[in-house]
Amino acid sequence: MAHVSVMRECHPGMMEYQLESLFMHHTYYYGGCRLMSYTCICACGPNAKILHYGHAGRPNSRLLLPNDMALLDMGAEYHCYASDITCSFPVSGSFTTDQRSIYEAVLNAQIAVIQRLKPGVGWVDMHRVAEREILRGLLACGVLVTGGEEEDVDKVIDTMLDVDLGAIFMPHGLGHFIGIDTHDVGGYLEGHPPRSSRPGLKKLRTARIMEEGMVITVEPGCYFINRLLDGAMQNEKQGRFINVERLRDFRGFGGVRLEDNVVITADGCENLTQCPRSPEEVLDVMNGGQWPPKVDVLPELKRRWAVCKDGAMEMMDVELMHKA
Repeated sequence: MAHVSVMRECHPGMMEYQLESLFMHHTYYYGGCRLMSYTCICACGPNAKILHYGHAGRPNSRLLLPNDMALLDMGAEYHCYASDITCSFPVSGSFTTDQRSIYEAVLNAQIAVIQRLKPGVGWVDMHRVAEREILRGLLACGVLVTGGEEEDVDKVIDTMLDVDLGAIFMPHGLGHFIGIDTHDVGGYLEGHPPRSSRPGLKKLRTARIMEEGMVITVEPGCYFINRLLDGAMQNEKQGRFINVERLRDFRGFGGVRLEDNVVITADGCENLTQCPRSPEEVLDVMNGGQWPPKVDVLPELKRRWAVCKDGAMEMMDVELMHKA
């Protein structure tokens, strides 16, 4: 509910650090969390392309502008256990067409991964699943083109992955183990898959095969980082897929990330994060709508619903939307 509280209070003219303050107050006042799991990242507008923004050198100090996207990566620590959650939303309370296109690409990546997570699945494969959905979204909004390849989109995306184009737009790993520490141990152990040397994949904090009981973050993102984009355009294999004219619309956009904490179960996974995720949920909450909602419009995210009552978490039933 702390992320929801911040979303409801956010508006142009605020400072990034005010969003941080609201989150810290809510988690302590209502949740008894004295400490954060890590320094809050309240990255708005172009700052959202800085993956670990919010440190002493860039202390959440920008003024929020009407056309900004906010990327808020904030988690509280409770009884020594960490949480690590990221929400992205339009500061104005309304998505532009381009903002929604990037947001939905990242959301589709998150859904695709959560739908596939279960024991026996490789984390490297899940990272590729996320990259694939983000590239698909960038093709749909015109930032990327087929580059003279055949029109079969899946085959075009295969070629893009072969030349590491996914790492240009998602230069970090898909997620990490979480528990007593935010970036918990066990990512690379003897007898388990080694770290890849490929761009993007080498940033993964684990290459493990999923096992029941593991708790891991799922945090796909899409960013517009000038240095990476300029390098890709100078790379013949990558540059042929980039629509330079359309890309100009996203210079200074920043980025979008969505991050949930999930536990691997015997036959799938359970999502412990209950933040607004669909564009409709985000806008409804920002305009004062009920949360948790009466109807779960994204049952594919496998969110486990609970509400805090008298200082304790109580499980609750939320109607699932049935889709044709």
